[in-house]
Amino acid sequence: MTTTPPARTSPQGTPPQGTPPARTPLGALPPREHLRLGQTEIVLDVVIPVHNEERDLEPCVRRLHDHLARTFPYGFRITIADNASTDRTPEVAARLDDAIDEVTAVRLEQKGRGRALRTVWTLSEAPVLAYMDVDLSTDLNALLPLVAPLISGHSDLAIGSRLARSSRVVRGPKREFISRTYNLILRGSLAARFSDAQCGFKAVRGDVAERLLPMVEDSGWFFDTELLVLAERAGLRIHEVPVDWIDDPDSTVHLVRTATDDLKGVWRVGRALATGGLPLDRLARPFGDDPRDRELSGVPGGLARQLVGFCVVGALSTLFYLALYSLFRLGVGSQLANAAALLVSAVINTSANRRLTFGVRGRERAVRHQAQGLVVFAIGLALTSGSLAALDIATGTPTHGTELAVLVTANLAATVLRFLLFRAWVFPDAERRADLDAPQPAAPTGPDHHPGTPNDLTRSAR
Repeated sequence: MTTTPPARTSPQGTPPQGTPPARTPLGALPPREHLRLGQTEIVLDVVIPVHNEERDLEPCVRRLHDHLARTFPYGFRITIADNASTDRTPEVAARLDDAIDEVTAVRLEQKGRGRALRTVWTLSEAPVLAYMDVDLSTDLNALLPLVAPLISGHSDLAIGSRLARSSRVVRGPKREFISRTYNLILRGSLAARFSDAQCGFKAVRGDVAERLLPMVEDSGWFFDTELLVLAERAGLRIHEVPVDWIDDPDSTVHLVRTATDDLKGVWRVGRALATGGLPLDRLARPFGDDPRDRELSGVPGGLARQLVGFCVVGALSTLFYLALYSLFRLGVGSQLANAAALLVSAVINTSANRRLTFGVRGRERAVRHQAQGLVVFAIGLALTSGSLAALDIATGTPTHGTELAVLVTANLAATVLRFLLFRAWVFPDAERRADLDAPQPAAPTGPDHHPGTPNDLTRSAR
């Protein structure tokens, strides 16, 4: 038994037939296409992560293998990912590896479902990667509908949903409550739109996994939730399949510890998304293979998302500006208070829009962007100062409430103009595309390339 990661091999231990698709550069993903099935012998790699499952492992693998052999029309592999089991699980896995050609067993010396999936999926040459729990709670008839949209190029990820209207689920009220509460938390805190984050029945395209896995930090049960949230925020398409699901009463999952870890993960991912610390532009997809989709005119790319981001930043900036104005107004006149408050809020607004709304990162051209932002600030200052001057002429001694109302109205007009200038002049599409197409630093490789990646991955002895 070796102590280094195994090379990519077929289930028989020989190099795979054909040449796997070339790795794409770290710019945006290419358009979705139907998989070219002749490029690789293995189309689907189903991973079963296990820890101390000596009793359930063999019936699970044999049932899954029989189902795939009867119903799946392409080459497949079943990979048993043993997470540091201390019982006879490694022996059972090795025996199945020897007995069935399409079964491969690997062993990790550290626990963690996310760690196992990341490791095996990273090493796999299959264009479609899936996983399911060893208890096979999900009806296997949903497996082909799960992976078909990925093979066809329609979707990037696929998940089984126990919360879909047509799903049939048998489980106790405690797990039902926990599952629905968790998904409500995801919707409220991370704006997740997928319905079921925790169902152990998911699949992802290999080219998407290559980009997405290095961004996922968790190595435990929160792994798939983080994977889905990042994919959804990047605009990838997630296909949901209603499933029939029967709860395993002997499940060894520690609910309280898992829930605590999941809440910590929600906080960490939410903070990273709020600060723009994730390069989600590397996961962007263009339109499909219809030539008309690539020559759309008059429809600015990402306009809806940018409008939402700009409005959020603008609303917060306006509140900050009004608070500063009220504070400065205690010691100076209205014109000076307005100019100072607007200047401070404009610098912060430009920085926030640069990173969060228009996706420009790094220090390059940051000074120029701030200078252009100050020009936009000067235009806003002219609008708001002119409004205050007109109010003074019209009323003589306006009340503080009237001043604020006029300033809000003037700022709304300035905001519309600011967005147009930001989009067309300060952060134009051509510049953002140049940032995206620029060479990116190579991602680290090797067993230590990512937090939580195991240092000791061994192939089970035959």
